[in-house]
Amino acid sequence: MRTLCLTRWRLVLQVAPALLSVSLWTGVVTADGPGRASAPSAAKDEHGHEHPSEGPHHGDLVELGKEEYHAEIVHGKEGKITIYLLDHEAKKSVPTEAKQVMINLVHQGKAEQYKLPAAPDKGDPAGKTSRFSLTDKHLAEDLDADGSMAKLVITINGKQYTGKIAHDHDHADHKH
Repeated sequence: MRTLCLTRWRLVLQVAPALLSVSLWTGVVTADGPGRASAPSAAKDEHGHEHPSEGPHHGDLVELGKEEYHAEIVHGKEGKITIYLLDHEAKKSVPTEAKQVMINLVHQGKAEQYKLPAAPDKGDPAGKTSRFSLTDKHLAEDLDADGSMAKLVITINGKQYTGKIAHDHDHADHKH
């Protein structure tokens, strides 16, 4: 019995480095060939699903639910904030019966709440909207401020969704 245990340990010690080598090697095989590592795509999760990084209006995305929906936040001129409700891929508009969305914001220790009223888009059906808008310079500044924390709250098909607003603070690439 003792000889059998020692034999198994020797086998483990001989096989383990080979397995480790294979797993490391397969992790760096790319279309360019073995040994050339490429950075993993930040747009995919551990299940291989793609995650959009920008909305169709070049705004910041907010995940709603477990990616059931997305909201796109666009900063416009003169403090105009527009929120577009989008599908799970953040590509198509999703009209809802909601009359407003809310942004709950904490900045410099003060809690504030902003209501963005419905502003139906031209393709939205009667009585529904996929767009909400408010012009408020204070809100726009606070959303961009370092240290601010904001959440979006919206009701879609009778279910309330909350999503964290994480602004990238880079307006250079955004078209307003």
